[in-house]
Amino acid sequence: MEDKPLGILRVHVKRGINLAIRDATTSDPYVVITLANQKLKTRVINNNCNPVWNEQLTLSIKDVNDPIRLTVFDKDRFSGDDKMGDGEIDLKPFLEAHQMELDFQKLPNGCAIKRIRPGRTNCLAEESSITWSNGKIKQDMILRLKNVECGEVEIMLEWTDGPGCKGLGREGSKKTPWMPTKRMD
Repeated sequence: MEDKPLGILRVHVKRGINLAIRDATTSDPYVVITLANQKLKTRVINNNCNPVWNEQLTLSIKDVNDPIRLTVFDKDRFSGDDKMGDGEIDLKPFLEAHQMELDFQKLPNGCAIKRIRPGRTNCLAEESSITWSNGKIKQDMILRLKNVECGEVEIMLEWTDGPGCKGLGREGSKKTPWMPTKRMD
């Protein structure tokens, strides 16, 4: 069956940092994460520009080239919700870490597998580490929101090969079902 997902991505939305003010003196923020036809959101935290959501949102990943978008909104009662910034989550470094030819079980807990620096091609506010933690590969990151005067969102990614998923194809091969093939011209 061709429409089976590669796996499940858990996006742990931890907190917002110095989010923009959209009401008189504060905001009522919530986060929306979209991927293809999936749209998930956190609860609204009232009157707080430094909210702590501490919520897990779960996405089914079918194509790693589909962008994962994160958007923060201010909940309004009597008008449309105000946008408080957005960003994209770059999954490729995270998935590449899963493909490394390492015996993860032999790594110490908390060991950094890969580090990603902020740059023009990502929304990272600071260096992000992909680590081996409690038997899983995780990535903590702080995303700097775009299209807004200020604000960041702290998240953590965790991959799961769920039942019925294709997986990332790590077993004994560098070739994976999701990595593009290189053309020799």
